[in-house]
Amino acid sequence: MEQLAVDFPKGLLFHPVARIYGEPMESLPQDLYIPPDALAIMLDAFEGPLDLLLYLIRKANIDILDIPMAPLTRQYLRYVEDMQARNLELAAEYLVMAAMLIEIKSRMLLPRPGAADGDETGDPRAELVRRLIEYEQMKLAGLRLNELPQAEREFFWVETLVEKSLLVRQPEVSVEDLSAAWRAVVRQAVLKRNHKISREELSVREHMGIILRILQAHGGFVQFETLFEPAMGVPGLVVHFLAMLELAREKLIEITQTDAFLPIYVRVHQGETQSDQEGA
Repeated sequence: MEQLAVDFPKGLLFHPVARIYGEPMESLPQDLYIPPDALAIMLDAFEGPLDLLLYLIRKANIDILDIPMAPLTRQYLRYVEDMQARNLELAAEYLVMAAMLIEIKSRMLLPRPGAADGDETGDPRAELVRRLIEYEQMKLAGLRLNELPQAEREFFWVETLVEKSLLVRQPEVSVEDLSAAWRAVVRQAVLKRNHKISREELSVREHMGIILRILQAHGGFVQFETLFEPAMGVPGLVVHFLAMLELAREKLIEITQTDAFLPIYVRVHQGETQSDQEGA
């Protein structure tokens, strides 16, 4: 197989074909055997004519904005000839680019007279340079995307079976929730109270009976705010609240909540609570 070295003018960066023990080799040994499909494998690595052109330009360390068309065209045509000799289907898509390079090379050989206003006409290489720059940007963006972690490559999805409990655990009423509900009741009572000066004796036991009667009248289950009437006034509400806490302490009523941040409910005690069952 003929060695394809980049044939650019002197002064461009020289790339050896190989290094043996650190020493560069300008050409391959004549008696070195290379499989017939070796060149085809190398050519298949290019993703198209723009990729091949970009490889030749970067390999020779050429400024992409000032491409020497004559040596680049010769080197490109060498690749196309080898591709055509081994793979006609692959070489066909490169022929259009070869024709474009020859056209640009021919146009650069012709004199370019200045326009009427003194400006020079457009560079024949401008369109090719634009396409090469856009292709290189897309290629680099693709490489950056490929470096991102991908499923089944850098990590794997793990699935696990979680069995739902048959017992629906209702959230417990926290001290903060109960305190917030109580403050809301007090605020409503303050807004609706009448300014009266009187002495009133209040009984916690009496209010405990009132709460139990209200629960029985409503089927043993009411919303927290239903137990409090703003007309009771602040003293009456305080005693009523203490009565409710005393009933809860004696396990005569239960204070529940179906979900977090939802209304609080009071109901008649139904036997052992969920916490008692768990403790047992």
